[in-house]
This record gives sequence, structure tokens and C-alpha cells, in this order.
Amino acid sequence: MNILLEGYDIQAPYLYETLKNYIKPAHKVAVIAFSFRDTRVKNASDWERLYGRETGYFYKGIVSGFSAYGIHEDQITFLNYFTDTKESAKKKVDNADILYFLGGLPDRMMERIEEFELRETLMKHNGIVMGYSAGAVIQLAEYHLSPDHDYPAFGYYQGLPYLDGFYLEVHYGGRAEQDEAIRRVLAERNKPVYATSLMKGAIVVDNETIELLGDVSIFDKVNDIE
Repeated sequence: MNILLEGYDIQAPYLYETLKNYIKPAHKVAVIAFSFRDTRVKNASDWERLYGRETGYFYKGIVSGFSAYGIHEDQITFLNYFTDTKESAKKKVDNADILYFLGGLPDRMMERIEEFELRETLMKHNGIVMGYSAGAVIQLAEYHLSPDHDYPAFGYYQGLPYLDGFYLEVHYGGRAEQDEAIRRVLAERNKPVYATSLMKGAIVVDNETIELLGDVSIFDKVNDIE
């Protein structure tokens, strides 16, 4: 099953009552920390400043989110682009009940996954797949990105084919660029677009059942966008 999130505050009240039915204290978590920007992370020390146990900017928030579900810190492992090998990364994925894809740049995350030859291993995972922002859209066989400060032009990209029935607009705030991107996807791909409001919405896909949590808009037709 798949959980598509806005941020790593997975203990937020609008999420907790539903996610506690899936995330259990005995679960082991593999955090796929491959989505960092090249301008921000150039080496292992830079990676540690974001995700490392001692000084990581995001580390405490990620770990505390899972602790709300009874998962201890020692049950959580991070895939480290700079220190893991293909073999050690694969082992971390194989040992996990939950795969957790982080936010950042989804296309760079995909490139690093391919570099580590992890695609097949990730697709064989039969537990929970979850992620926020970039880590949400990457769970779609094909995803789109509307223009923003990281991606100046609209584009379609290949993700991991866990899901293929819809498209996702993350951090939705009704910007003109977002609405135009949604119109384009509806016209060109003829599939619904789910838009999760900025830090307020999430989607849970359990087999064929889709559950919307918080503030999520559904766009089925081009004229749904005013």
C-alpha cells in the first residue's frame, strides 16, 4: 500500500488516526535519502548535516514522526548515497517493512536509484511505500511537475510504477502555474489529478481503495479548473 504525503509531520492529527492502522511499532523503516539538491549536498559531510543522526537538520523530525507510532530510532535506517554500496543499500531495503522516500528533487532521486541498481529491489517490496513531496510523486509510474523555483518549465517524468491511475499536484495553493499544469495533464493524459493542499493533505492507496486525508482536491475534467 502507498501513502502520499505533503511533509514529514506524519504524526499530524489529520493523518494519525488513519495511519496508525498501517504503521505499527514492530515495523522497520528504510529512509531513501536520495532526493537532495546537488547544490546543497556535495559530499558525505553535507549529507550528514541534513540526514545524519548527530547533526542532521531533517533527522529529528523524521525519527520523531515514526516514534509517534511506537517505532524506535534503532528500527530506522537511512540509505546514504555517499557511504552505502549497492549491496548495503539493497540489504536495507530488503530488511524494511516501510520504504520512506524523502522530499527534494524527484528526478535526481530516480537517477540515484538507477545508479544504485535499486529499481527492481524497490518494486519487489511488499510492505508500505510512503513519502512526502518528491517522495510522493515518485511513487507514480509517470508524474508531472508544475513550474517552480527548481523546475522552471512543466514536464513529465518517469517514477516508480507503484501507481498508475492518477496524477498528483503536491503543495497545491491555486497558483496559476499549478492550475495550468493540471489542465494540461487532464487534456493530455485523460486521468484524474489529485491536488494535496500545502502541508494539509495526503492520499492513502490500499490496493484499489483510495482514501483522501485532510485537504485534497480532485480534478477530473479540464473545466474543473476555473
